[in-house]
Amino acid sequence: MSGENDEAPPSFRFYQLAWAFYLVLGLLGALWIGIREGTIESALFASPSSWLRDLVVGVLSGGALIGLWEGLGRRLALGRELEQRLRGLLGHLDASEAIGLAVLSGFAEELFFRGAVQGSFGYLVASLLFAALHSGRERSFMLWTAFALIAGLLFGGLVLWAGNLLPAIVGHVMVNAVNLRRLTAVPEGEVD
Repeated sequence: MSGENDEAPPSFRFYQLAWAFYLVLGLLGALWIGIREGTIESALFASPSSWLRDLVVGVLSGGALIGLWEGLGRRLALGRELEQRLRGLLGHLDASEAIGLAVLSGFAEELFFRGAVQGSFGYLVASLLFAALHSGRERSFMLWTAFALIAGLLFGGLVLWAGNLLPAIVGHVMVNAVNLRRLTAVPEGEVD
């Protein structure tokens, strides 16, 4: 028996679409790197001699970006409008859904933009393309694009500095996890 209540809510469809998009993006990044390099070395992801330093730097960079958004972005009317738009797109996600999506999106975007695009076309092109991915037609999305450009420049610089993706992946996952969880949590007093 099929009825209108059998349909998945729009936020669930968006969540499924996001998973599919990031899986494809990560696969494309891996294929691009594999074709370009002939292989994908583990050194692309982390260095055995500096993984702890890179992990700490990733956490610090993620914290700095979260602090930037908390201190500036959320205080602007445009930032509050952006958060409302994103909240409407995402709907409610439980903690495991938000964290799972944050891990997948952070890993896939870094593999594609910093691993594949930056490795082929350079730091600036990768940062600009990353910012372009975070755009939309509404005026509030200009702030998201600007924030993504800053994040892309930071993450690209971390990859150049560390020689691997670990600090960028860690910082990116952290930013996405905090923001996805904050934007999609069920407000207190509401029942999911």
